[in-house]
Amino acid sequence: MTTLPEPTVQATRYVVSCFEPDDHDGAHFNLAVEYRGRGLWAVVRHSQCLAADGTWSWESIPSEREDEWLATHRFDLDTALKLAKQAAPHITVNGYTVADALRMAAKHTADQR
Repeated sequence: MTTLPEPTVQATRYVVSCFEPDDHDGAHFNLAVEYRGRGLWAVVRHSQCLAADGTWSWESIPSEREDEWLATHRFDLDTALKLAKQAAPHITVNGYTVADALRMAAKHTADQR
């Protein structure tokens, strides 16, 4: 009988949000920090990646990514999480800010009581 290796476990995606994890409406405002290999992570939202300077750009297919682009859009985990946490409160969806959505959710909850 062959001895099988012990399975390894690695987190490859973190969700960063200003909303509770079970808030389905808040999920539209989520960012993700995703593992991209070689110990590097990306801050992503809808096929866009956050750059170190706080700007967003479309993530092209791997064969079209230039070294210069990768250098500004790939981070160690701590840096990626820090950048995502800084960006999360500033996400806008259909003209609504995170603050607008939180205010509407609180009003809806109060109206349900």
